[in-house]
Amino acid sequence: MPFAFTDLAHLRAAGFDAIIDVRSPSEFAEDHLPGALSMPVLSDAERAEVGTIYVQDSPFRARKIGAALVARNAAHHIETRLMGHDGGWRPLVYCWRGGQRSGSFASILHQIGWRAEVLEGGYRTWRRHVVARLYDTTLPFRVIRLDGYTGTAKTEILKRACGLGAQVLDLEGLARHRGSILGDVEGEQPSQKAFESALIGALSGLDPARPLLVEAESARIGTLRLPPALWVAMRASPRIVIEAPIAARARYLAAVYADLAADAAGLTRRLNGLRTVAGHATVDDWLALLQAGETEALSRALIEAHYDRAYGRLRRDDESPVIAQIDAGDLDDAALDQAARAVTAHLA
Repeated sequence: MPFAFTDLAHLRAAGFDAIIDVRSPSEFAEDHLPGALSMPVLSDAERAEVGTIYVQDSPFRARKIGAALVARNAAHHIETRLMGHDGGWRPLVYCWRGGQRSGSFASILHQIGWRAEVLEGGYRTWRRHVVARLYDTTLPFRVIRLDGYTGTAKTEILKRACGLGAQVLDLEGLARHRGSILGDVEGEQPSQKAFESALIGALSGLDPARPLLVEAESARIGTLRLPPALWVAMRASPRIVIEAPIAARARYLAAVYADLAADAAGLTRRLNGLRTVAGHATVDDWLALLQAGETEALSRALIEAHYDRAYGRLRRDDESPVIAQIDAGDLDDAALDQAARAVTAHLA
């Protein structure tokens, strides 16, 4: 019998030894179930070839060629990745809609003696679950936002609060972006679907009875959109505001963004992208500071001429209540630890 998915807790309780995604590499790269392993039974080129034959020539011929390719690729996975498993191994296999690709691979595994099961409805079942949770319902969490100007170490305080036992959702970590126009990190951001899957994976391990601390964000983190259920919950949530002097913020920002400053050409391109917002003269001043290696002065200039103004516009219509205002002082280790303890105390 196919495995009927209801939610991640149900899937985890089922005790599968592995979750195997047999879709093509590009399908897997766009999105997949949390923790799934990619073992494609058709490559992207093979899938396109079989599809073309099916439409333009003969469905029967396409099925014959597809079966041969699936068997060949399945044999490769068994020889290179699955030989170490004993007879009790129990994987869950899925493809796009729980059809021929996953059924064929699971059948081969069955013939060996492994207790393979197929996910009913395939990836589409998972995607419907994600959409239902993030688009069609209300999140069952009492969200509290950690707010404050750029450079007030909100991400670091969030991390330290988590270490003190606070229930935290790290949106920037999941989005692989630091939440500003200069905030991209090494490597590409995930796709929108993969981001949403990661959100569901993170939320599924949390307790709805406890407050959920998230960093205050705009509706987008880099190229990714916060899905409606999360965005509505955040917009309606109260805030804890972190405060620090501009000099401390500039020093902290220069340290956090040191990787960007080290890539002068890349940072120059990013700063040039702000000319329509900040004006040519302002950006020319920023570039002069960058060329002179004055990264702390550059950070302060960005704070005063760009980041604080953007924050002001973002918060202009935000009437959500402020639970507490916490002074993070010089943003050194001791001050950040103290701020994290204060934040955690307000979540009790």
